[in-house]
This record gives sequence, C-alpha cells and structure tokens, in this order.
Amino acid sequence: MKDVAREAGVGLGTVSRVLNNNGPVKETTRRKVERAIEALNYKQNEVARNFKMQQSQSIALIVPTIWHPFFSKFAYHVEKKLSDLGYKMILCNTQNERTKEISYISMLEKNKIDGLIAITYSAELDQYISSHLPIVSIDRHFTKDVVFVTSDNKNGGELAAKELMTRGCKRIAYLGSVSNIENESMKRRLGFETESLSKNFDHCIYELREPVTDIEAVIQRFLKQNPDVDGFFTMNDKWAKLLLRSLKNLGRRVPEEVQVIGFDGVTSSKEDELTFSTIIQPVAEMAEKAVEVLINLIKEQPVEKKNVLPVTFFDGNSTN
Repeated sequence: MKDVAREAGVGLGTVSRVLNNNGPVKETTRRKVERAIEALNYKQNEVARNFKMQQSQSIALIVPTIWHPFFSKFAYHVEKKLSDLGYKMILCNTQNERTKEISYISMLEKNKIDGLIAITYSAELDQYISSHLPIVSIDRHFTKDVVFVTSDNKNGGELAAKELMTRGCKRIAYLGSVSNIENESMKRRLGFETESLSKNFDHCIYELREPVTDIEAVIQRFLKQNPDVDGFFTMNDKWAKLLLRSLKNLGRRVPEEVQVIGFDGVTSSKEDELTFSTIIQPVAEMAEKAVEVLINLIKEQPVEKKNVLPVTFFDGNSTN
C-alpha cells in the first residue's frame, strides 16, 4: 500500500479508502490510485485485511446431506448470493453429526467465520445456540431467539387438500413422518387437516415418528389397509415418488383412480423436469432471504425474526 501511495502521490489513508470503498475520495484521485494499483500489479492481502477488520468474509452453511435435492439446490443459491456480495461459503455436510455442527458454532464464536445458516435437526443443539450470534435457521425453531426463514408450510397443506377435494376425490389422506425437533414442516399436516375439517371432508392422517427406516414398506401397508383412499398428500416429494411406485405395483392408475400431491418441487438436476403434482417451495428466494437476513445480523441491523415465503401448486400428471 505504501508503494501504491508513493506511485499515486497520495497518503495511505486515501489508498485504503479506495481499496475498501469506505470513504470520500475525489474522482481524479481515485483514478490516480487505480492507475498506480494497475501499474504495480498490487493485490490486497485478504487475510491481513480481514484480521484488521475482524471479519473473515466467510459464511458457513450447515446441511444434513448434500445428496438431498432441496439441500443441494439451497446451497447452490446461497453460494451464488454470497458470492455476489463478496462473501465465501463454507459447506458443512453433517450427516446429522452433532459434533460437526458444534464445531461450526465454535468457529463463529471465535470470529473465524462471520455468520452461519443452519439446516439442522440435532436435538442437543439448542444449548449451543445464542441469540447474540449471527445465525439464521431454516425451518427449525430454537429455544433461543434465533431468526429463521421458511416457506408457508401450513398454506401448502391447505392448498393440497383443496386441490384434492376439488378434483373429485372421495377420501383423502396425509402421509408422512414427524421429527422430535419442532420445525415449520410440521405445519404441512396441520394445514391439510385444518382445511379438510373446515369442509367436513372425509380424510385420514398417517404420521409416524422419525426415523422411518423403510418408507416404502410403510406406504404399502397403508395402501392395503385403506383401499378406499383416492387422494394423497405426502410430507415431501420423496414420499410422493415412493407412493407413486407402490400404486403402480398394485395396478392402481394415477391420476385416473388415485391422485397424489407431494411437497418441495425440487428436481435432482437443472435438466430434470417436474412431472407429478406437488407444492413448490421457493428455494432460490429462501436462500437469498437467508443471506440477506444474515448479512443484516452481521451488520447489527434490525431484522424480522420470522420470514415466511409463499408456496405454489404445480399441476403435474398425478392429479386430474
């Protein structure tokens, strides 16, 4: 920086303001500094700069597994948004290992990273989360006053019930599992049940406590015990796909005899297209909102604790 200042004929403070874009500099002076930087091929020492500013310009993203289409797509859009803002993303693929999650919270406490976006279902994590840390949770509620971003899960359940009822189904069902950790995805069942009850429509709920080791076996058992159900809403698209396969194996035609609606609306790759009917979560918008809120937390600006984004119904080939 001293060489740049000497080449441009300005003080160190002026060079710093130009490099960090954090103060008034005349346009003619700025151009002189920029020419000096180019002539000397000057590169900033990011480590030293961040140490001085007590910032790492790095954000950690915790996901249970990168193999799940929702988590991988979410990570893609988080990284893209952070990159646009000059931040780097560190990905933690936990496989639900509590020690990995705790290590990233420790990094945050020690200023090794600037913030954390977390999708986690570890039961013991509450005691390590503090409301003064810049953390944004996706879907999950912590006991502390932690900001979270989610989609409108309750409305998604309501939409699914409405679609099945208006498309000629006689008896509808919700299939899924429930976590021991309170999270917004539980409202999918709530929305479905509330809407069905409000219309006094024949319905049933089949919800198992997690973990469910063999989802397909559970679905097949339900189908055999409830042959009169002709409309299904599943907790996510994974359940919907397994349900569709089970129905095919039983010789039940979709959507002529049975109709199915999933939840998520995320494909396994950019080239894949959605085929079956589902409730679509706005994954890109959720990722961008999470980054936006987190950056505001880092800058100690006010934020909304609860950020809920709208969902939409996708009319695929598994509903009439």
